[in-house]
Amino acid sequence: MKVFFKINGLDQSVEIQDGNTPLLWIIRDMLNLKGTKFGCGKAACGACTIHVDGEAVRSCSYSIKSIDGKEVTTIEGLGTEENPHPVQQAWIEHVVPQCGYCQPGFMMATAALLKKIPNPTDEDINDNIVNVCRCATYYRMRKAIHRAAEINSIPSNLKVQK
Repeated sequence: MKVFFKINGLDQSVEIQDGNTPLLWIIRDMLNLKGTKFGCGKAACGACTIHVDGEAVRSCSYSIKSIDGKEVTTIEGLGTEENPHPVQQAWIEHVVPQCGYCQPGFMMATAALLKKIPNPTDEDINDNIVNVCRCATYYRMRKAIHRAAEINSIPSNLKVQK
């Protein structure tokens, strides 16, 4: 089976035997994009969170056959070192990661949340960011989410770029 999709803005196609193969393994093993992490394999922890057509999904339970014709964004496509996404910038400013393993999933979930709710309350964050962090950096993440919303609200022509 051949599947066509866009990933991080680039056209991509993969030939796969089993259409039920989780997208996570295509991203990591076939496309060599290692930022998306394997955590639980049951869509419970969120380490594998990516965007499909702008929606946050858990790639460990999203089949490759479901991606045909869609647009995928991984942490590698969220921003660049020279022009980080507001979520990435906020994570840096607040020194959020401890071990860092789960952080790409949190950043992807946060970016999707901010598209839906540009200025989330703590309750919005509690209801929508349900990923798991073994290092318990939730306090710093919450501060960074509010900071990312603040950065997002600055008009583009006033944002400082590296």
